[in-house]
Amino acid sequence: MRAFFLDTHPGATKRRALLFAALLLAALCALALTEASAPAQTPREKLDATQGKLDHVRASQSSLADTIAEQNTAINAMIGEVSELRRKQAAVEAELAEKQRELDSATAALEKEKQHLKQVRAQLNRAMGVLRERLVAIYESGSPDVVNAILESDNLAQMAAQTEYLNRIQSYDDSVVGRVKTLRNQVKDAVAQLTATRAKIESARDAVAANEREVAAASAEAEARFAELKSAQAERREAMETLESRESALSSNLASISNQIASEGGPAPTGEVPAPLTAGETAGFISESEASAPASAPAAVQAAISAANSIATTPYIWGGGHGSFEDSGYDCSGATSFALHGGGWLESPLDSTGLETWGEPGPGKWITVYANAEHAWMTIAGLAFDTVGGPGPRWHSSLVDSPEGFIARHPPGY
Repeated sequence: MRAFFLDTHPGATKRRALLFAALLLAALCALALTEASAPAQTPREKLDATQGKLDHVRASQSSLADTIAEQNTAINAMIGEVSELRRKQAAVEAELAEKQRELDSATAALEKEKQHLKQVRAQLNRAMGVLRERLVAIYESGSPDVVNAILESDNLAQMAAQTEYLNRIQSYDDSVVGRVKTLRNQVKDAVAQLTATRAKIESARDAVAANEREVAAASAEAEARFAELKSAQAERREAMETLESRESALSSNLASISNQIASEGGPAPTGEVPAPLTAGETAGFISESEASAPASAPAAVQAAISAANSIATTPYIWGGGHGSFEDSGYDCSGATSFALHGGGWLESPLDSTGLETWGEPGPGKWITVYANAEHAWMTIAGLAFDTVGGPGPRWHSSLVDSPEGFIARHPPGY
């Protein structure tokens, strides 16, 4: 199964990203020339000027951000495809293992049946030898006759003894013949069973060979698609670095100027800092699979907690939750995306790198997503929702991941 994307070929998206980066670089150069020719400024004027540049850079980056959004959509679909291919590969490998067990079982049954046939044939040979001896004895001495035994008896007791003796001989001869017939039938059945077991082994061998070829094909397809995914992710990372590098430099410069103003005794500019949650605003930790939403939380936050509850303790599956929100298991970014989708903030899943540019920068009051190139997790109303610390998405009463090394983002207004 392959997804088809509109204008998201890696080469096309890379060309657009490079074009946008070039335009952004030209704008930045113009800003640098303006800055070089400007007269000396006070710290407050520098602060205002830098903030203006930062706003201008962010505005000029919108086209590049659109390209990254396109790449996010394509990459998410590719992750879903690779995940599905890997699951198909695992299913085929499981089927191969089952067929191999069938082959091993049939081979063991064949060996057992061979031993049984060997024993029955030995018993038949012994029974045939006894039968031959009886036939020779009857031929040499003649078959005893009950009428003659009666006529030749001198009295009733002798007649009874002779008759009993003849009956025993007849019974023995009958048992020998019956034993030979029974063993002969057992040999025929054993041969038929051997033939059927050999056919079963041949069928199992053919199935094993076919499954091995299918495993190889599934593995090759998954690896090829994974290589495409890594290439697309590398191109997106290049675009994101272009998007973030100048903004980061200006933000650092902005912080430096703010510190300078504060050290000179001037009023430091204040940013919007979310108010800390009160006891009535914090979600209640019930178990790894359930959290209770605070009554004072906005409806979207309560919906996100409900969505997270619905997938908590599902198994960890690489790529789970990316081809579709509904899945049998989730990875870190798939679980985070599912909870955000439940709150109405995402229309399609994002991988961890895609979450680095989602929403607004910084921690939020109710929702904070922490993302980097390798992992993503979130806090909702003070509780951590993370795949670390368990074999899949789980609630945690305290952080199991450190925010250090992650980019914090939050939904606008939350």
